[in-house]
Amino acid sequence: MSPSARIIRAMLLVAAAAILAVAAAQLRDKRQAAELTVEDIHDQLDALDPVTRAAVIARLSSDEVKKVRDQHQ
Repeated sequence: MSPSARIIRAMLLVAAAAILAVAAAQLRDKRQAAELTVEDIHDQLDALDPVTRAAVIARLSSDEVKKVRDQHQ
């Protein structure tokens, strides 16, 4: 293998490693944002009185069941 081919191969490997590092950082940021959102939703649900909380959860469950049924038709 010629020296120029080795240099090109090394540069491609470095570029691939950099792209993977950036992708991993973005994925980590998105996961943290999702976890914060879930925590915020849980806090909001916990702040509701039991009857309202049950109604909200029932409504969300009903909406999701409708979405699943609509997708399978």
